[in-house]
Amino acid sequence: MSHSESSDEQFSFDYGESEIELTRRERLQDFYEEFIRKPGMVAWNDRRTRIGSAILFVYVLMGTVGVWFYRAPQTNQVDVPGYPGGRGVPPFTDLSAILGSTQQSGKDILAQIIHATPNMLLMVLSGGVFATVVAVLIGTVAGYKGGTVDTVLTSFTDFAMSIPGLPLVMVLAVVLRPTNPLVLGIVLMVNYWAGLGRAIRSEVLSIRQESFVEASRTMGVSTPRILFKDVIPNIMPYVLVNFANAARFVIFSSVGLYYLGILPAGVANWGIQLDRAYSQGSLVGIAALYQLLFPMIMIMGLALSMILLAQGADRIFNPRVRTRLAGESETIEEEEDADAPAGVMT
Repeated sequence: MSHSESSDEQFSFDYGESEIELTRRERLQDFYEEFIRKPGMVAWNDRRTRIGSAILFVYVLMGTVGVWFYRAPQTNQVDVPGYPGGRGVPPFTDLSAILGSTQQSGKDILAQIIHATPNMLLMVLSGGVFATVVAVLIGTVAGYKGGTVDTVLTSFTDFAMSIPGLPLVMVLAVVLRPTNPLVLGIVLMVNYWAGLGRAIRSEVLSIRQESFVEASRTMGVSTPRILFKDVIPNIMPYVLVNFANAARFVIFSSVGLYYLGILPAGVANWGIQLDRAYSQGSLVGIAALYQLLFPMIMIMGLALSMILLAQGADRIFNPRVRTRLAGESETIEEEEDADAPAGVMT
């Protein structure tokens, strides 16, 4: 083999390797632009997302760092004989219990709130993810496939919707007596997914007629790839909004069932605080009203963060907003490059 032929083969090999490397770099760059940079820009420019993220971050800190650094609730943590009940203090009067303590047991209110946060976050996560994933899978497959598959899945969804949700959850809670917050979140959402699945099916029925889906089918793209690349991204704003609604449902349902005494009282939860505050006369006079007020603020704050994040997520998945913000960013970068002195890298 001549030296020139060997050089040509070596050049071709090096060129091919460089081309593959460049392609991988471009794919990583496209992934960064589409899934990190542009969504981050949209989220940062939406005040609702910033506020919701800040509120949720506080809850996450309470549920992770707070439980390590703040004492666990115990009986007779605060003892002030002069206060009604003998063992409680009102809020903002004692640094050892800044939010006050219960009147009968003397437990720190803030300690109860902080140590109930991890269970609540786990319930919200498991319940919301379970309901959303099941609804998306059943709704997208039924709406896209049609025919017998659609009939079977829709009939199953209708059957789940026909079962009264609250009585079913109450029966399961009494029979299973779940103490694991992950399991409890799934029990609370055992048939919540059905209504969302029907709504997603309706959305998919309209999306499957779009030209880009028809083009993918014509090119022989597999059904799972069409669902995950073409269909599901187009329903993500609707899915995320309903994920927030599902999370709110988990919050209110768990609190209500704990308040009614249906779920085991040995698990820390804000609903148990509400029940004990009610039993101590917080609705009769104002002396114990703070025991009812602070858990309610925590419940409303967590629900509000979910609503704000869902509203902001709608803009994140809006292609027009992302394109506009990305274009503004590129214009700013070009102006900065033009204003930079000659020979200076920006």
